[in-house]
Amino acid sequence: MPENTIKTELAITGMMCANCVNTVERTLTKKTPGIVTANVNYATETATIEYLPNQTNTNNICNAIKKAGYGVAINNIEESKASEIIEQTRKFWLGIAFTLPLFLLSMGRDFNLLGDWSHAIYINWIMLLLAAPVQFYVGWDYYIGSWKSLKNGAANMDVLIAMGSSVAFFYSIAVLLNSNLGEHVYFETAAMIITLIKLGKLLEIKAKSKTGSAIKKLIGLQSKTAKVIRDGVESDITIESVMVNDIVIVRPGEKIPVDGKVIEGSSTVDESMLTGESLPIQKQTGDSVIGATLNKQGLLKIVATKVGAETALAQIIRLVQQAQGSKAPIQHLADKVASIFVPVIIGIAIITLLIWWLGVGSDFTTAMIRMVAVLVIACPCALGLATPTAIMVGTGKGAEQGILFKNSEALEQAHKLQTIVLDKTGTITTGKPTVTDIIVLKSVAEDEILRLAASAERGSEHPLGEAIVQAAIDRQLSLAEPQQFEAICGQGIVATVENKQINVGKLVSTNLTTTVEQLQTEAKTVMQVIVDNELIGLIAVADTVKTSSLEAVTKMQNQGLQVVMLTGDNQATATAIAKQVGISNVIAGVLPDEKSQAIKKLQTQGLVAMVGDGINDAPALAQADVGIAIGTGTDVAMETADITLISGDLRAVSQTIALSQTTMRVIKQNLFWAFGYNVLLIPIAMGVLYPFTALPMVLRTLHPALAAAAMALSSVSVVMNSLRLRKF
Repeated sequence: MPENTIKTELAITGMMCANCVNTVERTLTKKTPGIVTANVNYATETATIEYLPNQTNTNNICNAIKKAGYGVAINNIEESKASEIIEQTRKFWLGIAFTLPLFLLSMGRDFNLLGDWSHAIYINWIMLLLAAPVQFYVGWDYYIGSWKSLKNGAANMDVLIAMGSSVAFFYSIAVLLNSNLGEHVYFETAAMIITLIKLGKLLEIKAKSKTGSAIKKLIGLQSKTAKVIRDGVESDITIESVMVNDIVIVRPGEKIPVDGKVIEGSSTVDESMLTGESLPIQKQTGDSVIGATLNKQGLLKIVATKVGAETALAQIIRLVQQAQGSKAPIQHLADKVASIFVPVIIGIAIITLLIWWLGVGSDFTTAMIRMVAVLVIACPCALGLATPTAIMVGTGKGAEQGILFKNSEALEQAHKLQTIVLDKTGTITTGKPTVTDIIVLKSVAEDEILRLAASAERGSEHPLGEAIVQAAIDRQLSLAEPQQFEAICGQGIVATVENKQINVGKLVSTNLTTTVEQLQTEAKTVMQVIVDNELIGLIAVADTVKTSSLEAVTKMQNQGLQVVMLTGDNQATATAIAKQVGISNVIAGVLPDEKSQAIKKLQTQGLVAMVGDGINDAPALAQADVGIAIGTGTDVAMETADITLISGDLRAVSQTIALSQTTMRVIKQNLFWAFGYNVLLIPIAMGVLYPFTALPMVLRTLHPALAAAAMALSSVSVVMNSLRLRKF
């Protein structure tokens, strides 16, 4: 984002098709000073706008949108959408109330089912009375939309509907007033066009609302209250009132209200709603917990570390909204077509009229009906919905499974990847050293070697020392307090424990070469334990491979991806870890700034994704075509990356690529249907099948009412196809 700019999101009302999107974007970027970028999403009905605050403000932006003929719902967006649905539903049912008797009367007369009275002139006037409320009340939105659209130098779907229905309606009035034009009127055609399209828009709105269900589900996870202890008093307060460092009590079966750290108690926590991990996670003192997750068993006392907009859930919601509001590169083709779609259709409709009236020699009424069918069957809506609806469902489904896309471009790019580069520490491995082996060299029990070493290391802050202490705690060994403690840089520690001098640190003995080399080939760091100058044992510590890493790498390779390990560790350790997970391509011993150069080199062979978790991975994440951050890592890595895997499970990488592939397949299906629908049915509406007498008359002479029904169905079918992604 350029310096000194502000980004805001506004809900836009009154958009009817992809051409409306182009109109709003053009109004903002070309006619409103101070706008840097404007991205309008037809599926979410929102505009993401970046502007210079010293040149414009939100009020000016809203006024520009309103001047273009559209509304802005600043407050109570959901309420505004709900009231619009209620109003449109009321208009639809009013349309049904007038159109149904009009249709039955017209069809009954045409098929001679009602007797001679139905052919009387006054019946045509009754039809006019039935059609007028549909034309000018139910369909008034289309006239308003057409006027605003044309006033802005564009033409949207409203223009096609208004033209098509008006031609049928006003021609019928001309027949009433001038008997030389014939006796047949088309009031039922005009009414059915409007009513059927109104039905289609209602179905489309309801289907679109389901595409945003993931966001609503995430918002619904937020707790409303929290039980806190302040000044020794326990009380329930609203979630907005919780502050950082508040002590929060969470009982079994309750949601954890905010992000925090356990300071008392132990329990298992169900994090599936955020990470997609089905198994509950054990939590105890010192462990971090995420707001909106579910405490399953024990009583937890936590200290709040992040509240409000800083919580993980709030950031997840923000990222999903950001991704759903962005525009994927594949959408640009549909946008270009939509920008010229309506004028081209109007031209085709006029040509159709002239061909059938003057060229073929049909009567004006037949030619007019052909023209109306062309106008109402053309559908720019499906083009506008094809990509954003699939993006909404795809990113929402990803969020449910702990996969966060920063933007829709990342979702699109992921399916094209050829190489996956994995950091080692914290990505393939746990990032937390643990004791793996204890070698007894004297007649001292294994637990005693560990107890003495851990007692000596209690004063150490080194990760290897902490691993030894944790191993002793896990074995429930009784540790002593060191009387004296000294850390020797690069060598280890020396401490006095129970009047014994304990040295734990770098191995100096040369008599254990075979044993040590074997451990080192397994990527383990070997430390000696010396008691009163006598070597009693060895302790091997390693950053162990995650249990899921081998399966994750295998899945990626089965997807046809080249998997590379990129690490700053030495070649021997890196090779040992790589061997455990089945990676043959290892780039080791690289500094943080050299990691991005390694990515750049790999990019000469194809699209590359970098998967990492640390600050030192940020340059490589930024350089890669797609940066994937392990969510258990640092905020810097997550901010730099295009995709975040909340769970930290490496198997989610292949899941991400599969989701991208499925989403892109649905988008291509949608675009094929949207383009194919228009390419196939517009010629049919023009009458190209009329000479083929073997075909049914419904195809040879497409009635405008059927054209309107097909048009309504096209948009709904695209949205329903996108909703299939919810089963991913």
